[in-house]
Amino acid sequence: MPRFSVIMTVHRAPAEHLHAALTSVLGQRFAGLELIAVDDPADSEADAVLRGYAAADRRLVRLRLPCPVGPGAARNAGLDRARGAYVLFLDAADTLAPGALPAIDARLRATGDPQLLLFRDTATDPGTGLYSEQPPEVMTLAERPGLLWLDPAVHARAHRRDLIDRLGLRFPPGHYADLPFSQRALTAAGSIAVLDRSCVRRAPSPAPAHRPTGRAHLDLLRQYDRLFAQPFPARWRAPLYQRMLADLTRLHQRPGLLPPAARAEFFRHAAALGARHRATSGATPLTDGRHRARPAPARWLRAGAAFAARARLTTRRAARALAPRLRTYGRWLRAAALRLYYRLHLHRPLLTDLAVFLPATGGYAGHPAALESRVRALTPHLRTVWIAGPEHARHLPEGPRRLHPDSPAAARALARARYLVSDAPFPAPVPDHPRADQHRLQTHRGTPIALPPTPDDRQTGCWTTALSTGPHATRAARRAHPGPYTLLEYGSPQADRLLTAGPEDVRAARAALGVPDGVLTVLYVPASRPYEPGPGIPHLDVAGLAARLGPGHLLLSRAPLGHPAPGVREVPAAGHPDLMTLCLAADVLLTDYHPVIFEYVLLDRPIVVHAADWADYRTARGVCLELPDCPPGPVTRTEDELHALFTDPAAGLWDAHGARLRAAFRAAFSPRDDGRAAERVVREVFLDGHGLPAVTPPGARRAHGPATDPVPAS
Repeated sequence: MPRFSVIMTVHRAPAEHLHAALTSVLGQRFAGLELIAVDDPADSEADAVLRGYAAADRRLVRLRLPCPVGPGAARNAGLDRARGAYVLFLDAADTLAPGALPAIDARLRATGDPQLLLFRDTATDPGTGLYSEQPPEVMTLAERPGLLWLDPAVHARAHRRDLIDRLGLRFPPGHYADLPFSQRALTAAGSIAVLDRSCVRRAPSPAPAHRPTGRAHLDLLRQYDRLFAQPFPARWRAPLYQRMLADLTRLHQRPGLLPPAARAEFFRHAAALGARHRATSGATPLTDGRHRARPAPARWLRAGAAFAARARLTTRRAARALAPRLRTYGRWLRAAALRLYYRLHLHRPLLTDLAVFLPATGGYAGHPAALESRVRALTPHLRTVWIAGPEHARHLPEGPRRLHPDSPAAARALARARYLVSDAPFPAPVPDHPRADQHRLQTHRGTPIALPPTPDDRQTGCWTTALSTGPHATRAARRAHPGPYTLLEYGSPQADRLLTAGPEDVRAARAALGVPDGVLTVLYVPASRPYEPGPGIPHLDVAGLAARLGPGHLLLSRAPLGHPAPGVREVPAAGHPDLMTLCLAADVLLTDYHPVIFEYVLLDRPIVVHAADWADYRTARGVCLELPDCPPGPVTRTEDELHALFTDPAAGLWDAHGARLRAAFRAAFSPRDDGRAAERVVREVFLDGHGLPAVTPPGARRAHGPATDPVPAS
C-alpha cells in the first residue's frame, strides 16, 4: 500500500501547467507514492500529456471521466480509487515544492502519524504563528482553536484515510466544495499536527478553470448551509458561525468579486443564512425575555447610529469600487499623453551626442552596463542615459543620468537620442515609429540554450544592429530573428569583467557577499521555465544539498527558497549584486541550462550541469543546443550523484578531464571572448569602426583559477 495518494484534478489545464504539475509530483524523492490524475475530461493536448506520463511511470493512474462533473465529483472519483494511507489533493495548475513529500512524511512520522497534517502554500502568510511546531507536537482543535480560521483549501492538508472513511467525507458540487470537507475533518480529527513549510506552489494569474468568478461566489452560501447541516461537536458551531459571518462580509465588501447585479441577492441570502443558523450556533438576539425593552428614544438613537454607519459603509464601498477604475483611466490617459509627446519629439532633430540604455530589469548589469561603461571611457563626448526606476538609483555609477521609464523626459530621450541600446524588446513607441537615422542596438541577454522567442516583425524591423557572442549565438539568431539588421559577432561584453579581473577583484566580490575565507562557494543558477506556474522554481533541494555537504561549503542560490536554510544564502535574481559578481565569488557553478554557463566557463573553474529534467525541459521549451552531449563539466541526474561529486575527491570535479571539457566548450562557443568584446562593439557602433581591435589568440589570453583552495570537503 502506498504511503501517499495524490489526487490531481485536470480540467481545461494548459499543457505546460499540467506538465509542470506532473513533474513536480513524480519527481519527488519518495518511493511510496501514487498519483491519480482525474481527467474531467481534458482536451486532446492535455490527454496526450497524461498518456505519455502514464506510459513512462506506473505510479501515475489516469482516471478519465465520461463527461465534465466539476472539481468535487472529480476528487470523489479519485478518493474511490486511492489506496494510500494519506490523501493529498492538487490542482493541475499548482505544483508540489521540491522535497515536499519527504518533508511531509518526516513530520508525520515524528508526530506519530496524526489524522490530519496542516502545512503552508506559497499564498499563506507564515507570520500567523498557527503553523508553529512548538509543543504540543500533536494536538486537537481545542488546544489550538485558531486553526479554524485557516484557509480551508484541501491542497494544504494531508488527511489520513481512516479519518475520511470514518466520517464518510466526500466533496459536494460547487466551487467552494473544500469548505465543508475541510472544516468537518478539522473539527472531528482526534490528532492534528502542523508543518511550518511551504509545500505547494500556487498558480499565479490567470486563475485555474475551477476558480470561482462572478455569480459563482454565491456558492459560498450553499456550502456554509451544507456545513451547518452536518453533525459535528456543538462547541464548534459558534466559532464556525463567526467564521461564516467574517467570510461572507469579506466577500461582499471586496470590490470586483461579485457582479453588481448579484450583490443585493447575495446580501439577502446571507442575511437569511445568518438568521437560520444563529440560534443553533449559540448566538442571541439583541434583546430577550430576561431584559426589559429599551425606551423608544434609545431605539431611535440606535436606529440613527445604524443608519449613519450604513451610510459611511456605502460611501467607503463606492470609493473602493471607483478607485481601481479611476486609476486605470488615469494610466490610460498618461500612456496616451506620453505617446503623443513622443511622436511630437520625433519631428525634432536628433541629439547626436546622446545614447540611451534600456535594460530589461533596470539594474546596472548585463551587456548594457558593460557597453555603457566603455562608451563613457572611449567616447567622452557622448552623454549616456539609463532608463530605470528609483529602486535601482543607488546601484548606478556616477556617469549615466537616470530617467524613470514612464516619464516625459524618457519619452523625449527615446525620440531624439542618436543611439538606443537594449537587451529586451524596445518600448512600444520605438518599433511603431522608428527614425531612419537612429541607431538601435539589440544586445540580447545571453547565449541561448533554449530556443529564443520569436519577436514581433516590428521589433526586428527596428533593429539596426544586434550582438552575437559567438558562432552558436549567430546561428540561433539567424533562425529565430530574421531581419535586415547587421549581426555583430564580437563576444560577450558582460564577460569582459571576468576576463580582466585579478585576485583583488575576486577577494572584493567575496567580501561584498560576506563569504568567509576558506569556504568552498557553490553558485546555483537554475534556468527559467516559463511553462511552470511560478518563476524561479528551484528543481533541486538546495537546503537538503547544503545540509548534506555540511560545514566548509556555502551555496549562493539565485532561486527563491521561501525560508532561510543553514549553509545557503539566497541572492536576488535581478538587481544587486549582479550575476558577474556572483561568478567572480564562486568556486563552482551549479546549474541546469542557464546561459551563464557561456560566461562562467571563461573563468576556467568547475561547472556542474544538473540535468535531472533535461527530457522534460527539451520537450517543453525546445532547444538549439544539446547541452548534455557537449557539457563544460560533469553531468549529474540525481542529487546523490551531485552530493558524491562534491564530497568524493575521485569523482572528477577538479581533475584534468573537467579542464579539457571546459577548454573544448570555450573553443566551440566563446572563441571571440578575450576581454575586449565591449570595446569592439563600442568602436563599431559609436565610432564607425575606428580602431577596432583584433581578437586575442586563445594562447595569449589570461587564465583564471579557482577562487579558493580546490579541495572538496569530505
